[in-house]
Order: sequence, then structure tokens, then C-alpha cells
Amino acid sequence: MATVKFDNATRIYPGNDKPSVDKLNIDIEDGEFLVLVGPSGCGKSTSLRMLAGLEEVNGGKIWIGDRDVTDLSPKDRDVAMVFQNYALYPHMSVADNMGFALKIAGTDKAEIRKRVEEAAKILDLTQYLDRKPKALSGGQRQRVAMGRAIVRSPQVFLMDEPLSNLDAKLRVQTRTQIASLQRRLGVTTVYVTHDQVEAMTMGDRIALLKDGLLQQCATPREMYDRPANLFVAGFIGSPAMNLLSVPVTESGVKFGNHTLDVARGDVAGAGSQVIVGVRPEDVEVTSNPDGLELVVDVVEELGADAYIYGTPTDKSIAIEGSGDDALAKPFIARVDGRQVPEKGSKVFVHPKAAHLHVFNKETGERLTR
Repeated sequence: MATVKFDNATRIYPGNDKPSVDKLNIDIEDGEFLVLVGPSGCGKSTSLRMLAGLEEVNGGKIWIGDRDVTDLSPKDRDVAMVFQNYALYPHMSVADNMGFALKIAGTDKAEIRKRVEEAAKILDLTQYLDRKPKALSGGQRQRVAMGRAIVRSPQVFLMDEPLSNLDAKLRVQTRTQIASLQRRLGVTTVYVTHDQVEAMTMGDRIALLKDGLLQQCATPREMYDRPANLFVAGFIGSPAMNLLSVPVTESGVKFGNHTLDVARGDVAGAGSQVIVGVRPEDVEVTSNPDGLELVVDVVEELGADAYIYGTPTDKSIAIEGSGDDALAKPFIARVDGRQVPEKGSKVFVHPKAAHLHVFNKETGERLTR
């Protein structure tokens, strides 16, 4: 087991002026499950490949434990990688696939068999050891790829979107298995995904990247409750946070007919307008004319809960795009699934004061403490 440290790690591809990963700094604890997440092209897979030794590091250093591995070859880093497409040998049995790296390393046959059987037991693959990969389901192949990593007893597991080829139901089931397995084995794990729900449910901490730059590295709860900037606020959470540009007043900020109590010190120097963020579950929905008036366009019923998607009647109010999507959005609010407003009806919404997020409109940085 080992710690991992990205120390100003930078990767610039030939022919590019802009780094794909720009001065990345992350300290990963021994036994921690860290998830690298972000939209396509943000640098998360490049960061993982730099750690694996599959991409050159053009600046900074990468440490595994107390070793500087920046210039070491992949085979000397004591890491094991699980790829998106499993990368299994089709002509080999499951047992041979799982033990292949040990065979190449010259490990004794009896030791290989012992380790393969132990990993197969952990992953519930014992009955499939003599089968070829083509006779397995996608989820079983993914477990074989995991087993191949486990038998090597590496210091660090690296996983590059290992669930993206699975259907939705199997993906939910398998991510639970991976998280549980990692905790049992206690191996430091760096996991890449573009799915923020996957990141929230699996990681001890999440590192969110955009355009090669680290936006925030924190626990799922901290990132959800205290996003560092507009991008984090819009990316983390499903449905996404509502983000509205609203005027600053003497007594706070204006939210339709409602004035939100925001400390003057929080918005000092932010200009005449700020971005207010509120999550769908942190909204009061009422028929009283207090707050922002919406016309209900769509009702999404989920049983116990429902989500309403509405458009402000005040056309001067635009709901900002969130995350990596710059398009304007409807306002989303969670309501009781048994008391759902009619489509086309008008309702008023205002945020719960304890769960309000305020951001600088120009810089996107968080203002509220």
C-alpha cells in the first residue's frame, strides 16, 4: 500500500500550446479511494495515464510512496490498471487471463494458481475460471479484469472508466461491488469517470477537473454542500443546481418578490449582480406570492418525490447554464410526489436560507462562507 502525490504534474501534447493537465496538485492517502471526474477532454484520463507511466510528464513530479516515479517505466511503478474495454486475451481462459502478468514476471505456477483462486473467490468467479472471455457477460468480464489487477497485489489500483460498457442496472450493482472490494483490500485506488453520480457514490474524495485544471478536491458531501465555484456547483448533483443571476440590494439579494438575507460582507465588491445557487431539494414551493413566480412546464413523477421544471414569468430572469453546459435551463424544484402542481399552473419558489449558495458573477468563485 502507498500514498500517491501529484506535484505540479503537467502534460503538454506535442503540437499543443495549452497543457492537457496543468500543474495538478493532489495528495492521495494510503488506502484512499480517489475519483477523478469531469467532462470529456478535461484531463482526467491523461492524469491517470501519467500516474501509470503511459504518458510523459512534461513538468512537475509524481510520487508513489516515498519514490519519485516520474521517469520510471510502467512495469517499475507497482501499479495495476483496469481499462475501459477490459483488455482480456480472447484465446485464454479466465484463469490464464488473471494470472498472465504473474507468469510474465516468472512467478511460480503454484503461487499463480493460489493467487488466482483467492481473487476468483473474492470476485465470485471460481466457476468461470476455465471459460473463455466470449462466454462471459460484460459484468463478468469486468470482474476478470479486476481479478487480473488484484492477483498482482500492487501498491495502487488505477481504473479508467471500467463501468462505461455496462448497462445502467449492472453499472449501479458493480460500482457498489468495486467500492466494497476496495475497502476490503485497502489498496490505494485512483478511479476515472465522467459520471458525477458514480463519483459521489464511490469516492472517499473527488477531484473535479476542467480544461486540465483542478477545480476542487474534497469529500462528496463537502463538494455537494460547499462547491468552490460555479462549475463545481453546476457539475455535482443530479438534477443540477439552479443558478440565477439576481440583483444585490441593501438588505441582501433579490429573488423575484423575495429578498434573500445575505451578509453584506459576503457580496462586497461583487458588483450589482451575483449568481444565486439553490438545489432542487432546497426550495420551498408555494402558491403564496412570495419568491420567484414560475410556470410549470414539465412534471417528472418518481413515486415518493416529483420534480417540477418551470420557466420564470419575469422574462428578465435567466437561469444560468450549469457545469459544462452553457445553455439556459428551466428552474427545477423537488416536491411531494402526492401533491404535484398541475402542468401549466403558476407557483412561487424561494430558497431555504440555510442552503443558499452565492457566487461572483464575473469570476465564478464562491462568496458565501
